[in-house]
Amino acid sequence: MSQSTTVRTAIANVLGGIPDIGRVHVYERYASKASALKALYVWQGQLRGWHVRRVRQRRSSTTLGRYVVTTRWQIRGFLALADESQTEQTMDELVDAITAAFDADEELGGTVDTTVVDNESGIQLEDSGPYMFAGVLCHGVRLGLNTRHLE
Repeated sequence: MSQSTTVRTAIANVLGGIPDIGRVHVYERYASKASALKALYVWQGQLRGWHVRRVRQRRSSTTLGRYVVTTRWQIRGFLALADESQTEQTMDELVDAITAAFDADEELGGTVDTTVVDNESGIQLEDSGPYMFAGVLCHGVRLGLNTRHLE
C-alpha cells in the first residue's frame, strides 16, 4: 500500500469516527445515473455523505536523501437540504466536529508527521453553500487539509 493510500485511509477513518457523520468514502465516488450516485451517499434515509480526494502534492529533497512530501487533501461533504429541519446548522455542527477531530489527532494516528503546514493548522473550510448533488438540493462543503511526511 502506498503512503498516499495509507494517509487517505487515515483521513477517512478520522471522519468515520465522528458521530452522525453519514457515509464516508475513501475516494470520490461516481455513477452514470443520479439515482445510483445518490444511493452511494444515503445514510439512514438521508443524503449525508463525504469523500476524500488528493488534489496536490509537493516533494522536496532533504540533505539525508529523503523527501519531504506535502499533500493537499480535499474533503467534500453533502447533506440534503431541509429548511424546516435547520439542516444548515446540522452541516455547520458536522464541520465543527470534523475540525475538532483533526485538531485532536494532528499526526493522523502516526500516519503523517503533521497536519500543520504553511501557517495552516488542520481542517480549513474552503467553501460552503447550496449545491445540487445527485439531483438533490444539498448543503455542500469543501474542506482542505494539508499533511506532511517523510519518504
